[in-house]
Amino acid sequence: QLQLVESGGGLVQPGGSLRLSCVASGIGFDYYDIAWFRQAPGKEREGVSCINSSGDSTNYADSVKGRFTVSRDNARNTVYLQMNSLKPEDTAVYYCASDPLFLCDPYEFSPKDYDMDYWGNGTLVTVSS
Repeated sequence: QLQLVESGGGLVQPGGSLRLSCVASGIGFDYYDIAWFRQAPGKEREGVSCINSSGDSTNYADSVKGRFTVSRDNARNTVYLQMNSLKPEDTAVYYCASDPLFLCDPYEFSPKDYDMDYWGNGTLVTVSS
């Protein structure tokens, strides 16, 4: 079982950058693929990005492709989400999540929140001038 804790959110101007962190505790972090989700006010939660257990395969939602980069440091039990060129529509609570059966598909981006058993509490990102 994993416990996940996100951090790094905050207020940033349009065009700015933030780096989110997801620190895991528990056994076997380096065997888990990890996904990032976000939920904007009044909207459903949506997948943003994912990374496989070794960190050499990633995928992204079309809305963030080219602007966000996911990475991981298994020695530190941490997954990162580097967010550049932020837009007001990126405003949301960002969550990292995982499940023993979740695999990050490098060809079709389709992580589903209902497939995830392990969630962090989220970190709020606000993009506003």
